[in-house]
Amino acid sequence: MRIKLLKSRVAFSKLEVLGKPLFTIIFCALYFLFSTLLYANNNDLQTLSFERAAELAVSASADLRFSYSSQALMEKVWLSGIREYFPRINISVSENDRLQIFGADSFIKNYGVSLDQLLFDGGRLRMSRNIEKSELNLSSYKLDRMASEIAESAITAYRKVLSSRAILEIKKASLVILEEQFLIMNEEARLGMALPVDIANAKINLADAKIDINSLQLDLTEMERQFADLLGLEKLPVLTESVDINHVILLPDTAAAAVLAREQNPNLIEARYSISKKKTELNFHSISWIPTFRLTGNLGLSGQNYPLTRLSWSVGIHIELSHPWLQNRFGFQAGWESPYEKTAMLQNSITPFNSPAAGYGFEQAKLALAVEQEKFNTAIDQIGRAASNAIEKCAFIGQKHLLTVEAAAIGAERCRIEEIRLNLGQITRLDLMEVLIEQTQREIAVVEAATLLLEAERELERFLDLKPGKLAEFALITNKLILKEE
Repeated sequence: MRIKLLKSRVAFSKLEVLGKPLFTIIFCALYFLFSTLLYANNNDLQTLSFERAAELAVSASADLRFSYSSQALMEKVWLSGIREYFPRINISVSENDRLQIFGADSFIKNYGVSLDQLLFDGGRLRMSRNIEKSELNLSSYKLDRMASEIAESAITAYRKVLSSRAILEIKKASLVILEEQFLIMNEEARLGMALPVDIANAKINLADAKIDINSLQLDLTEMERQFADLLGLEKLPVLTESVDINHVILLPDTAAAAVLAREQNPNLIEARYSISKKKTELNFHSISWIPTFRLTGNLGLSGQNYPLTRLSWSVGIHIELSHPWLQNRFGFQAGWESPYEKTAMLQNSITPFNSPAAGYGFEQAKLALAVEQEKFNTAIDQIGRAASNAIEKCAFIGQKHLLTVEAAAIGAERCRIEEIRLNLGQITRLDLMEVLIEQTQREIAVVEAATLLLEAERELERFLDLKPGKLAEFALITNKLILKEE
């Protein structure tokens, strides 16, 4: 930046010497604009919000990147499977040279093209692709949930760092007050107004406060390092968010929350994907008895010398019935060979008791579907109670937060009263220091309760599959609808 500044000054002086003030003004304007944009970009890189932290955590996860790459490859494989609907063409070239001791030598050359086209399989191929697509959809949804979990872990780590920093600042401020009171106590002890035992107890209180600060500082340093590693950063940027100790949670109606949870809860969505897959598998087993029809064709040129003069072609149909108790393959083929030969071939093969164990596939698929549906119905019944419990939990934590705020306010008033009592000589300065320590714990409890409230609110939003901050909007909408109905 200094080098750029020096260059700009040199250029500016040259323009003045040349006597071109218009170009000078333009140059200065461009330089100012460039500097502003550069500062803005650096400022973006040096600050960190909740949203940006979530994005960095997702992008920094190597496992998630590899999983998405693997998902993309599997989707490409599934798309390439459409090849099964199109004919298979095989081109063959062969030469059979035979040198005989007795008789004429032969040099037979063959060029052929064969075609195999699926005509009808009862929907097996389509069902098979639907099963694969269901698996891909389920894995894609799980990847999205994995990314969401990583983002939530980053936001949780963010809040823990903010909470620890706020608590550390409270303890540091308390230590400053305690040290001031200790200095006053030392002066009082010099004047004979304080006992040595009070000085000793005050020293213990100061030592305990310093130990707590050092311990919290070490924990905070490790927490920040782990947070930076989670984001893929070497150093943690400036955190722009803060813990709102005055946050008030707005809760939706329990019935409305239960309805939304039944529609959008991530666990239920995953269960629906699984049920859809099991239904497709059951349909696949139910059509296994339908025969498969395939069309085949062959075209060939043969002869001993070039150009090849012997032409042959044939067209056939193959029917296969594959059942656990019986497998039947039937084939018919007819054709023509130059100059006047006609060909025809008919074959049929039967394999009894082909695969008796496969006969239970339909029952197994039916049982698997019943199990998944039973799990889903149980989850539907439990989701309403879970929504009610989640709302009650948020309400309880919200009440706890309000009580801690009220307790901190009462504690501040008590500290003011104790200072008056100290001035009146009713208590010692050591008693005041102990009251100040208790007030510090109350202020810390406020920060911890506010953080816990934010975490509970976000947990409820995730339960309802809502974006961060959307719980209040949903609560307002549901409450307005309830008021209209009443």
